Amino acid sequence: MIIGLTGGIATGKSESAKYLKMLNVYTIDADEISRNIITEDITVLNKLVKNLGRNILSSNGNLNRQKLADIIFSDRKSKLIVEKIIHPYVISKINKMIEQKIDKYNNIVIDVPLLFEVGLNRICDKTVVIWVPYDIQIQRLTLRNKFNIEQIEKRIYSQMPIEKKVKLADFIIDNTGSKSDLKKKIEDLHLLLISKNKR
Repeated sequence: MIIGLTGGIATGKSESAKYLKMLNVYTIDADEISRNIITEDITVLNKLVKNLGRNILSSNGNLNRQKLADIIFSDRKSKLIVEKIIHPYVISKINKMIEQKIDKYNNIVIDVPLLFEVGLNRICDKTVVIWVPYDIQIQRLTLRNKFNIEQIEKRIYSQMPIEKKVKLADFIIDNTGSKSDLKKKIEDLHLLLISKNKR
């Protein structure tokens, strides 16, 4: 079974993926693939520079991820350009990893922030959204990333509204509680998915 895991920024998606890994569930991290692509395939970096300029590079010629993030979250046109360049590589890599592991694992989780936006939900048997309300997202981003309200709103509004994701998902996990609460919910979900796989 292929399970798509998603959520909004600071809802606890990465923490949920970590708990699934602790349960020995094979998990594919789209963010990690995206980060690694820049170093694995120089053509991706070259395309980014060609479209956005050399100001996205640090003094040593590597990608300055903070500068790229600042551009993405302040300019919708640039955000779409970056997505058009990077997403095909990420999707292709995810599909290859699934193909390589599908016979070995009963369940494969793909941890994708933009699961519904890029259409990867179509390859999933089930989808899971980790949810918290807007005010908790703000609180967590303020504490975790030290973002101001303008930075927070740009990041939240750059993604599909979490309410829409909730409507599209097969399972919704409320992460307004503690980390131990989330861990228990992920363990319960894991047991449920295992039982569905055995039918």
